[in-house]
Amino acid sequence: MSLRPRLILAALLTVAFAAVSLLFIAQRAGTFGRSSVFEVATTGDIRDLFAPRDPNGPFIAELALQRLEVSYYKPIEPQTPIAGEVAALRSLLGSKRSGGSIPQATATGNPHADGQIAARILSYAQEHYAGGVGPHGRDDLTDAALRGIMRSVHDPYTVYLSPQEIRGLNESLSGGNFGGIGVYIYQLKDGRIIVQPIEQLPAARAGMKPGEVVDSVDGKPVRGVPIDRVEAMIRGEAGSVVHLRSHLYSGSRAEHSYAIVREIIHVPTVRAKMENGLDYVRLSDFGTTSADEVRKALLAGRSAGARGYILDLRDNGGGLLDAAVAISSLFVPQGTIVSTIRRDGQRTTDEALGDAIGGLTPLVVLVNKYTASASEITAGALQDYHLATLIGTRTFGKGVVQSIYPIPDATASAGALKITTARYVTPLGRDIAHHGIEPDVIVAQDPNPSLIDTPADKQLAAAKKRLQRLIR
Repeated sequence: MSLRPRLILAALLTVAFAAVSLLFIAQRAGTFGRSSVFEVATTGDIRDLFAPRDPNGPFIAELALQRLEVSYYKPIEPQTPIAGEVAALRSLLGSKRSGGSIPQATATGNPHADGQIAARILSYAQEHYAGGVGPHGRDDLTDAALRGIMRSVHDPYTVYLSPQEIRGLNESLSGGNFGGIGVYIYQLKDGRIIVQPIEQLPAARAGMKPGEVVDSVDGKPVRGVPIDRVEAMIRGEAGSVVHLRSHLYSGSRAEHSYAIVREIIHVPTVRAKMENGLDYVRLSDFGTTSADEVRKALLAGRSAGARGYILDLRDNGGGLLDAAVAISSLFVPQGTIVSTIRRDGQRTTDEALGDAIGGLTPLVVLVNKYTASASEITAGALQDYHLATLIGTRTFGKGVVQSIYPIPDATASAGALKITTARYVTPLGRDIAHHGIEPDVIVAQDPNPSLIDTPADKQLAAAKKRLQRLIR
């Protein structure tokens, strides 16, 4: 079975896109797959380069094109973003059956002049076709132009983020604080929706079990429905009730019905427990509170007499670069954690913070093909310094870094630009892009989240066996 975990803390905690008021940031949004996985991101502000103007006007397209040409981590053919803008606008007009056409334009190779061309193209579209596109014609045309410019480089991580996507990204990195029921949501390739209730939150208290397949939400079937839509159906005002019908993924096909009262959800990123002298720490993502949560879990384990440690990064699509450095620094006493390299060859090195806990050995890190980005930074650093044994399967292989550039005074027609601005390498200089990290011990397992931390979890069993052998 091939899983595309969308990692939506559906509660929904949208472990989904996040973009932040000028914080380090990462994508958590889309379904897992080659086109959507957490991005380690740095920050920027589009106003750093350009004086602010009317955020509702065509100048937005000029900002987008110039920022893309200046900041993208690879050289861009000047005609590419202009052609992308024109194609996207034509596609929108065609889908609306509004007729008309967008004239093609030729790039000059000068980012400033090309930006002005992009602005004129959007201005032309707004002047001639805004009325035919619908009640939000200008906004829709602006959105299409910006997405076309960003998509033109065919980089799944270089995109335009709408204000709604930015809010979701902010929510996910801060741990939630919205009305929901407290579950992780995953979507299989066949369209089925699987949930994993989070301990002590409404869904778990209502009796939902890990790995239940949701058949309907408030009477509406959800198989094949986009996962962000399912998320929206489950979320709602605190105090309201959502009705779910589901059945177990394996075993009995008996259907279960739940009436769950939504609550304000704040979901921790760490789940930890002590078992037979082993401190098991499962990290779901690298958010703003993750480093503190991991530190507390490790210190609690050490105080309880842990003789071995397991850091579970499976299905962890990444998150904040700062969080990856901070969490790695809990184990790495000194030295480089990660280096980022920009288009001009400029290298930035993040060093260990000097606050390692010490004594966290022996250590096993669990990884799988959905361990990505910030997770790979941490796994790669621990492997390079021989501080941990990696067990599982090869990781995702996302070795590029994004920056978020908010557009001034974001409105319905403006949000932010997320642009790949650098690639990163591990302390030993390994570039893991498209290669991933090969674990020290390969243990194949179906990446089904309902298997994790159950008797059927072969990878966790291998970790426990190795540690028990070492601590005898």
